[in-house]
Amino acid sequence: MPLQRKQKEAQVAAVSQLLQHAAAVYLTDFKGLTVEEMNRLRGEFHESEVKYRVVKNTLLRHALTEAGGFDGLLDFLNGPTAVALSETPATPARVIKRFHRDTNQLRPTLKAAWVDGAVFADDQIDTLAALKSKEDLLGDVVGLLLSPMSNVVGALQAPGAALAGILETLQDKAED
Repeated sequence: MPLQRKQKEAQVAAVSQLLQHAAAVYLTDFKGLTVEEMNRLRGEFHESEVKYRVVKNTLLRHALTEAGGFDGLLDFLNGPTAVALSETPATPARVIKRFHRDTNQLRPTLKAAWVDGAVFADDQIDTLAALKSKEDLLGDVVGLLLSPMSNVVGALQAPGAALAGILETLQDKAED
């Protein structure tokens, strides 16, 4: 049964709202998956806090346009399309790769991904899966910044500890 105009507008508005809060948008082709496999995939996305929806291409095109900034994805809206939306860029790619491994098949396929303004092609799923979160990157930067400081502090404290040891030894000899 075709969607009524108000239903379509509501669906476009809902997807547009989700797009505005997503750090990553993945377009996938789910053709070839059984209903059971599709339900399993949706469950895995849900467990990983990724929103996964099958959306008609025309409605998704309107939502992408309405949300703004997703023009690079418009060319990939052909054939069956499901959209995965996440706050962490690598999570959808990791779920897809794990699903491929667990089911011994290459479905769903990645059509394209949008991550913080950059569009990734279908052959870059390994690159996407390896992305670190912003928190991990900040932790790495802080660790790199703190490492030289701790080396300096250790180097400054080492001669003082050695000097204290020498003075203690000399004092012990003087008392004997």
